[in-house]
Order: sequence, then structure tokens, then C-alpha cells
Amino acid sequence: MKASCPVAAALCAATLALSACVAVPVGPEGQLFVYPPGVPPGAIPLGGSRYGDNPAPQFPALLHARLYPANEAATQTGVITGTVTNMMTGKGRFQLHYMGETLTGEATRVDGDARRGVASAYSPSGTYMSCEYQMNTPHQGAGNCTLSNGAQYKVHIGT
Repeated sequence: MKASCPVAAALCAATLALSACVAVPVGPEGQLFVYPPGVPPGAIPLGGSRYGDNPAPQFPALLHARLYPANEAATQTGVITGTVTNMMTGKGRFQLHYMGETLTGEATRVDGDARRGVASAYSPSGTYMSCEYQMNTPHQGAGNCTLSNGAQYKVHIGT
């Protein structure tokens, strides 16, 4: 019986060590992949382009957005930050905080132009935002946004 104590202790230690392991999805360029809120793992298509001509998996990318004031109405807030999740399907989801409110919405690429898009966001209290943007790469772009109070911003997406 005394010989089994070290074996049991070793098995317990191994079990505890392995219980802290977590599988973390990583995109093709090594970036950490984070599923957007409310989207269960596996709900996002990961198999190449919609035409089937690109077998490489396309992973959504979580990007940071920075909105810089572009008119007098926007200077009262200064720079605003948010996040954009590029789903790599021509759609995206974004969220930002503006004057104590959370605006959420979506972005869609303009048909016929894989880089240009429009985005809209809304808060429960009625504040809304409309944007036009152009992506240089799937991870970087820029554009203009206007809020319902007339504030205008230059938006920079990505790193």
C-alpha cells in the first residue's frame, strides 16, 4: 500500500495540471481568434471563400476602431474607441461607447466592391451612427462616421 501513495499523488498532480489547459483558437496569421458575443463556436463558416476557390480557412478578426473628431460637435467627446469583428464574409459586427451609451451594429461590404462598405449602429436610447469605410486589408481600413447629433468622426480600423 505504501508504494501506491506516490503513484496516486503523481496522478492527482497530473490531473490538476491538465485541468487548467484551455484550447485557444488561432487564426491563419497567428492572431488570437475571439468569437463575437452571442455567436457560438462553429457557427462561423471557416472554409475559404464563398465561391470555393480558396481552400484556406478564413477566421474572423477582432479589430480595434478609433474615431477622431472631425467637426465642432465631435470635439466634446474627443477620441472614441470601439471594436469591430470582421467575419471575413463581407459582414462585420461592431460596438462602441459614446457619451455613456453603448452603440451596436453591423457593417456590410458594398456589392461589387470588396473593400468599400457601410456600417450602422444604434443604442437603446435612440442614438444612431452611420459610417462609410474602405478596407486596405482584412485587418485595416479607414472611413467617416456621423452620429444622430451631427457629430462627425474619421474612423481608423485595425492596428
